[in-house]
Amino acid sequence: MARVQQKNTICGFGLLCLFVIVQRACAREFMVGGSKGWTVPSDSQMFNQWAEHNRFQIGDSLMFVYSPNQDSVLQVTKDDYNACNPNSPIAKFTDGHTSFAFNNSGPYYFISGSKENCQKNEKILVIVMADRTKSTPVSPSPSPSTPGTAPSGAIEPSPPAPGTVEITPTPPPTPESPKNAAASSFSGPYSLFLTSIGSLLGVAMVSSAVVPF
Repeated sequence: MARVQQKNTICGFGLLCLFVIVQRACAREFMVGGSKGWTVPSDSQMFNQWAEHNRFQIGDSLMFVYSPNQDSVLQVTKDDYNACNPNSPIAKFTDGHTSFAFNNSGPYYFISGSKENCQKNEKILVIVMADRTKSTPVSPSPSPSTPGTAPSGAIEPSPPAPGTVEITPTPPPTPESPKNAAASSFSGPYSLFLTSIGSLLGVAMVSSAVVPF
């Protein structure tokens, strides 16, 4: 078990080293000013023209070579770049052999630590391209609802199963008219009373017919 873990650790470390080597191999380092290095240019547009003719990507870096006792490199904002203001830099480098790596896309502004040198165009603007390999996922648009379909959450009545008969509810009885109500009132105990009287009258008539005078 310990050998397997040790083997996995060695493999993981090897892959990490390989990734770093590949990343460094793909990244490029640009020498600012070429053989002249970071100094006051003879041409006022030399640095920016050179930057415009190169394509900078995330992971690339700039190399500033200068005399550490006479010059420096300042990363500044756009306003300080235009005004050659060295008093509030984002970052300051004075080692004479400065390598600056680009970690994000967008504009980067650099000026000389000497305001006089900056006013003589010892400054450079570099635009780092965005990473086009990372595409933004597009959320799918909701599909239009089909006519006749029930809205979400509603329950449609299920059709009757084959062979079954639908039973229609019988409507409630309509109220009787006064005439029918009066006629039906004799159909109860009153009809029995009248029938009994009729029977007695019939017996009496028969008896009177049989008995002689």
